[in-house]
Amino acid sequence: MTAMCDVAFLLLSFFIMSATAKQPEPKAVDIPASTVIDKLPEEGVAVITVGGEDVFFTMPVAIREATLKKMSAKYRIPFTAEEYKTFTSMEGFGMPMNQLNGLLKLDAARRNAPETQTGIPYDSVNNQLTDWVKEARQANKEWLNDRIANGDEKAKLKDLDIAIKGDAKENFMTVKKVIDILQDQKKNKFYLVTNLRGENF
Repeated sequence: MTAMCDVAFLLLSFFIMSATAKQPEPKAVDIPASTVIDKLPEEGVAVITVGGEDVFFTMPVAIREATLKKMSAKYRIPFTAEEYKTFTSMEGFGMPMNQLNGLLKLDAARRNAPETQTGIPYDSVNNQLTDWVKEARQANKEWLNDRIANGDEKAKLKDLDIAIKGDAKENFMTVKKVIDILQDQKKNKFYLVTNLRGENF
């Protein structure tokens, strides 16, 4: 029994020390249930989170800095090296471009506090979500091209996958606006994130 306890504690210690902590999301949503069991791809997926009529965006780590550089050039808003580093480490965000510098200067606890992030504008007058999706897709294409050019045999050219993660109680018209933004960019295939529905439903 002593040996078994030692092995159990060694395994427990190993799993605790090797586990990766889940990064806090900018907006927690209660996703709807469904019977579909298809899983999201493990990599190369950007997630648009919709909750309380606010929109947040999460990109794969590999393209975060390149995407922000493209948005910086488009909106003529400069970022420091430290701000690029902070942005790359963030799981997701939801702020207008002109307030993003201020968000990146905050510590992680304040950045992820409720009501700190107000969402990415996506209305017809100020549609920054369209630009984020467009630039992220372009950054992903360039990143994959670089991998292919450097002889990475696992890399193949494909468009950035997009998933929509909406709150179960969200107004349908808000989600429809996000879908319209994707379709305007000829992005007609995307994922809808749901929970697996149990037998008691």
